[in-house]
Amino acid sequence: MSDFPDRIEELIREISSLPGIGPKSAERISLCILSKNESEVEKFVNIIQKAKENMHLCPVCFNITDKERCNVCTDSKRNHSIICVVEEVRDLFAIEKGKYYDGVFHVLHGRIDPMNHISPENLKMKELVKRVSEEDVKEIIIATNPNFNGDITALYIQRLLKPYDIKITRIATGLPKGTEIDFVDSVTLSMAIKDRKEI
Repeated sequence: MSDFPDRIEELIREISSLPGIGPKSAERISLCILSKNESEVEKFVNIIQKAKENMHLCPVCFNITDKERCNVCTDSKRNHSIICVVEEVRDLFAIEKGKYYDGVFHVLHGRIDPMNHISPENLKMKELVKRVSEEDVKEIIIATNPNFNGDITALYIQRLLKPYDIKITRIATGLPKGTEIDFVDSVTLSMAIKDRKEI
C-alpha cells in the first residue's frame, strides 16, 4: 500500500524517470517542491517551460543552444579542424568541464544499439559525414562510451569515414570499461583526450 497520495506518487514517478535519480531522491525532491509556496513553484515551472521553449539543437554540431548556433561552434578561438564525436549533449558538457579540449564537437544523440533497434539512421551520422566532406576537418576524435554499444558505434564511424583523408582517433582506454563519460571526472577525461590513439 502506498505511503503517499496518488498525486504525489505520480510526481515521484516522473522525477525518478530522470537519469541518475532513484526513488528515494525522487521522494525528497517531490516533497521539497511541494513544501515551497505557490509563487516559488510557479517560478520553477516557468523556468522549465522557458528553457524548453527557447532551447533547440545547434544546426552544426547538434549541441543544445538558445542562439542560432551554439557557443562552441561560434568560438573563433577553437580549433574547428578537430571534431570530437560524442553520444549525448551531457558528454559534451563533461568534456568541456575539463577545459583542456579546444576543438569542436558533433553530438550523435545516441549510439548504435541493436537490442533496442537503434541503427545509424537514427543518429546524426549523415550530418557527420557532411561536415567531414564540406569542412576542413583534419581529425575526428571518437569519444563514445567505453562499453559494447559505444565500441560498435566507434567502429561504425571509423568505417564510415575511412574514405576521407583524415586522422581518426579514439579516446584513451584509461576510462573504466562500461562507464559513462558524463560520470567521469574532468581530469580523467582530459587525460583520455590527450592520450587518444589513432585507429
